[in-house]
Amino acid sequence: MLSRLARQSRSSTKTLPFTCKASAFSANAQLQVEQARVQPFFDAARLSPTTDAQHTYKVIEPQFYMPGRLVMEPSEYTIDCGRFKAGTVNPDNDELRQEMERKFKEVGLVYLTNTGLTELQAMRRLVTILIPNEMNMEYKGGSNWRNYIEPNVYDTGAPKESYVHYHHEMAYIRTSPRALAFCAKEALPDGRGATYVSDQVQATKDLLSTPFGQKLKEKGICYVRCLTDEEHYRSLQQAEHDVYNHWQKSFGTQDPEEAAEIAQEKGLKIEWEMNHPRYGRYLKTRFYIDVYEYFPLLDKNLLFASVADHWMWFDTWPGVGLLSPEDRPLCITYGDDTHFSYDELQQFVDIYDKYGVAIPWNKGDIGVICNYRWAHGRPIYDLQDASEQRELGVILGQVFERQGQKEGKWF
Repeated sequence: MLSRLARQSRSSTKTLPFTCKASAFSANAQLQVEQARVQPFFDAARLSPTTDAQHTYKVIEPQFYMPGRLVMEPSEYTIDCGRFKAGTVNPDNDELRQEMERKFKEVGLVYLTNTGLTELQAMRRLVTILIPNEMNMEYKGGSNWRNYIEPNVYDTGAPKESYVHYHHEMAYIRTSPRALAFCAKEALPDGRGATYVSDQVQATKDLLSTPFGQKLKEKGICYVRCLTDEEHYRSLQQAEHDVYNHWQKSFGTQDPEEAAEIAQEKGLKIEWEMNHPRYGRYLKTRFYIDVYEYFPLLDKNLLFASVADHWMWFDTWPGVGLLSPEDRPLCITYGDDTHFSYDELQQFVDIYDKYGVAIPWNKGDIGVICNYRWAHGRPIYDLQDASEQRELGVILGQVFERQGQKEGKWF
């Protein structure tokens, strides 16, 4: 990111110029444009980037949980729907509805197993108990390359070959969802492809007891994103294997002025480089905010930032991971634009891992997560043969406006 941008302080209003090195990928692959195409990932057999694929730094690998550590009794958030009669696992089931509402209010997490459901829209109807249809959030301004897979349901937007570091959904803009849900249309055996969630009540208390946690409280954070130009890649038939997301995909428009308006509505400071040789009309954004977010239900500030928006997000990401850190499209700094040390990044990863809980998917399972109280992520997983599939639908809940931390609301 260092070569993609110049930094701006949290308190400053002066915009400094960006710079960016051209990507080292070749542009000889034919781009196929579809109505809702899948994000392309690097295929080593077809492309030979000139960048060195070997990391020159020690990669921090998330563990996602601490073996032997009981974060929370599974009975506090799990509902086994196998006890209900066939055909009654739906919003009309008062007993199920009341149990879902109670568990979500108490712990902010509901994990439904043995639902017998096979279609995403049937799962979506069940989720309406906690996330009504009229409260769906549109994934506009998002970082990941996500497509609708059914009405009101997105794909996860991340490759199986990559770690998905713990994160709170859309923490990098002014508006975030209060809750989100995952619906397992297809799942892998033996716990492979599990999602992990991290308890932010326990993590926040723990982190605030450390100098690093207090430093985060004092300095806040800046999220930096660099978004490429889809039209530029299409017109030059450039391979997209170095692309994380185009601004057109992120903001849902082909118009740069409309994209700028949406970005500013989301609280982002923006700058365009209109004629970048590799990336075209290149949009760079910054968002300054507190690391902790006030959660009204608990009347406390909770941890709401993670390393997921640092360039290390791409350490195992096909294609983008081959770029040097300073050329990757994401970065986080402290709110005064100073960088995190390696040890601080390790502490950031560890605090989430320490309070991680597995959600081992089976077909038809549903997880509903309070975006304040739980972060989510997953390890790398593999498909062992052509018959295996992992397909999760993602549903985003009602929007809330980020306000950051409140004085006097600490644990």
